[in-house]
Amino acid sequence: MTWLDVIGWTGSALLVWSLLQTRILRLRALNLIGCLVLIGYNAAVRVWPMVGLNVVLAVINLHYLRKMITTRHDERAYAVVEVGTDDEFLAHTLRVHAAEIARFNPHFDWDAGWAQRRAFLIVHDDEVVGVVLLRHTGNGVAQVDLDYVTQRYRDFTPGEFVYRRSRFLTDRGFRRVVTPPGMVAPYYGRLGFRREGDSYVLDLPAPDGAASAR
Repeated sequence: MTWLDVIGWTGSALLVWSLLQTRILRLRALNLIGCLVLIGYNAAVRVWPMVGLNVVLAVINLHYLRKMITTRHDERAYAVVEVGTDDEFLAHTLRVHAAEIARFNPHFDWDAGWAQRRAFLIVHDDEVVGVVLLRHTGNGVAQVDLDYVTQRYRDFTPGEFVYRRSRFLTDRGFRRVVTPPGMVAPYYGRLGFRREGDSYVLDLPAPDGAASAR
């Protein structure tokens, strides 16, 4: 096997590996790299139809990567929908993702503080990409009971549209957000939270005329 064959097989392996990814950003990035490797390989062996195919695929990947990266913090691309804690669709979402929720939020207990909770679904187009459950503990404090992001959007931070970019908390009179201890791979440092012990804390601005937390 020549070094050129190794390059060709590597590009093919990258394409196959990319299709096994559940995270859409990682899928597109690996697929793009595989396409670029195969463009070089097929150009070297003068298989021009395959060069053309991989150029088209690379352009498509670049288009979607650019769109995902430029809109990852754009509140026009995401919506935050508050639902009742007894909402059937919320219950269904939690059941479907129960195993992953337990992995990243090991201390989550649905029954604890149920009556004081607010539930938010983060939606991208018509797809639910995250769930945030908060509990009002008094004095304007919102205790995070659950912050879950679906596998496809694990490379993004959709929870920010609840904590920072939307007015869902400040309009309800909350002034501080406190995360539970022991969360696996927390991303709060990127959203302006500060570390306090085993938790992260975010102080929210106080908008004029904000409603009192209910």
